[in-house]
Amino acid sequence: MFLITLLQIVELLTSVLLMLIIVQFVIGLLFAFNVVNQSNQFAAAVYNSINTLLEPVLAPIRRILPRTGAIDFSPLVLIIILQLVEIVLRNVAMASI
Repeated sequence: MFLITLLQIVELLTSVLLMLIIVQFVIGLLFAFNVVNQSNQFAAAVYNSINTLLEPVLAPIRRILPRTGAIDFSPLVLIIILQLVEIVLRNVAMASI
């Protein structure tokens, strides 16, 4: 029972982090293609807030990954790691039933 609860918590955290990564990516694209001006205070505040939340999670991944220029693959690696943890926990929880 404990493992199922732990799995549900991890799934919730994974969903929240995934949404934050997607919103960060979309706002970054809007800024990059000048759809939204970076002087837009609301969009800049949302983007900076999300960056502040994600930076402690993404920084260790960025240190490990090789530099690829303008493309940052750390959000993709984070998504893959989160999915792997979720799969492992789900399998452990199902095996204990």
